[in-house]
Parts: sequence; structure tokens; C-alpha cells
Amino acid sequence: MDVRTLRYFVEVVRQQSFTRAAEKLFVTQPTISKMLRNLEEELGCTLLIREGRGLRLTDSGGVVYQRAQTILDQFGQLRTELDDLGTLKKGSLKLGIPPMVGTQMAGLIGEFRQRYPGIELHIAEFGGLTVEQAVLSGELDLALTALSAQPDPAIASLPLFSHPLYVLLPRQAPWLTRSTLSMADLAQQNILLYNEDFALYQQLMQAFSAAGVKPQIAVRSGQWDFLAAMVQAGVGIAILPQPICQRLDPHSLLWLPLAPALMWRLGLIWCHGRYLSHSAQAWIARCRAFWPEGEMHPERLTLRGKEPPATA
Repeated sequence: MDVRTLRYFVEVVRQQSFTRAAEKLFVTQPTISKMLRNLEEELGCTLLIREGRGLRLTDSGGVVYQRAQTILDQFGQLRTELDDLGTLKKGSLKLGIPPMVGTQMAGLIGEFRQRYPGIELHIAEFGGLTVEQAVLSGELDLALTALSAQPDPAIASLPLFSHPLYVLLPRQAPWLTRSTLSMADLAQQNILLYNEDFALYQQLMQAFSAAGVKPQIAVRSGQWDFLAAMVQAGVGIAILPQPICQRLDPHSLLWLPLAPALMWRLGLIWCHGRYLSHSAQAWIARCRAFWPEGEMHPERLTLRGKEPPATA
């Protein structure tokens, strides 16, 4: 048994066809058939049964399929580690960034590219808690996101910076005479919130609960510009991070701080215990240097060692 045999077996199961698997793997169908027969002989059991035009895993085949996927994933990580050793002249990094803070990352991205021109950045815009699943699944290496008050133990995090949350209101009475607003004040108004899969939504719902009030939710959305437009249209009021409010029209809109204050905490996350490529370690190191005032929690970090040298 070898890794190639397991890869062929997994692909046959995924494609439900020896022919399609052969095309996918750029080998002949007899080659795959022979290797799978040898695998069954070596293990002493039948792994696949033909049913009509498809294939069905036996109980033994199901066990082998699950184990084979794990082995192939670990082998892939091993190859990545070996290929990645000792140099940052080449590499890639899959990075998730929420749409709300993309502009704040421009300076860091520019600096990183100057320092490591050989590392290709693959940036995906992710909003909400789906970013955690993307990190855990390996779809993303790292992601910048709002940090949850109840973090997943499988997620390692590096707090970087925070912004106060403001209440976005139409610039009109009775808001013009107010300097702050409480959660109890907001509970009397129609509230426009982010969708339930956003960490900010969870944070605000916890704040309402702690204040002993229930919000009157009028609209949910994943787009901050849509929420702002709804405030302008008189649909209700919204709670947005300070940098977002500062982009809006101050002539038609007003933003006031909450009392007590609520902070929007952002940080870098990655899968706890998973190998971090040198590219990922370099990005984490640059984040720590770029935001030196960030709240560090060393016990949560898996990164060790000094920042890799520049390759420019």
C-alpha cells in the first residue's frame, strides 16, 4: 500500500466511476483497476461494489475511505512543510478579510508585498462566522475577523486592534440633543442589525440581554452600506463600527457612542495545532509589528521564533 494507491481509491469513490477517476488523475483505467485489486488483496476485503452505473462502499471500504482521506491530508501537509523550509522567495497565502476593514489592510498588504514579493496573496472577502469554518477546513490559512467572546477552542487567535461601536441615526430630532445612547434607549427603536452569522450580531444580542431589554429588529443584512441606506430612509437605527460611520455623509447622518461603550475587537485567526507555513508565519509577524498595541495572548499562539527575513 502506498499514498498513490490511496489517492486513486479516494478519487474513484469521489467520482463514482473508474473512467472519470482515470481522467481526473491522468492515468489509464486498467492502472487504477489493478491498483485497487492489489489494495483489496493486501487488506483481505472487498472495498467497492458495483451498483448499476455507480459504486457503493462496503463497510470495510467506508473505513478505508475515511482513513485514506486523513492520510492524504496529512501527507499533503508534510509535503507543504518540506517544500516550505528555509525560504520565503516563493510561496502563497490564502487570507480572509471582512469587507468592512479591507481599506484598513491596504497599508499592511503593501508593506508585506514589498518585503516578500515572491509570496502570492490570495485574498477572499469573508463576513460573519463562516470565516471560522473556512479556516478550520483549510480553505483559508489565516483570516482577519471580529473576535468572538466565546471562541472555538479549535481556533487560535491574535488580537490586533479594536474600534468603538456607534449608533447610526438620521441627523434630526430628538437625536441632536443626545451625546450618548444606552441599550435601553435602542430597545425602544426599530433596530437594523447584521445577519445572525456575524460575530457583531452575537455581541450586540448579548449586550441587549445584559441590559435586560429585547431589541425590535426591523431588518437584518450582511452589508453595512445597505444598513446605512436604511437609516437614511428612516427605516430604523443601526449599530456600526466607528470606521464605517466615518465614511458616511455627516450632513444627513449622525453617529453617537454607546454608554457603556462597546468595542469591536478584531484579530487574526487560524486553526489551532495545524502547521503554519512560513508565509503564514511571516504574515502573523508583520501583523504584530504593524499593530504593536494589539492585545496579545501568547498562550493562544502557535507561532514560535522570530520574523523571517525579507526576501526583497
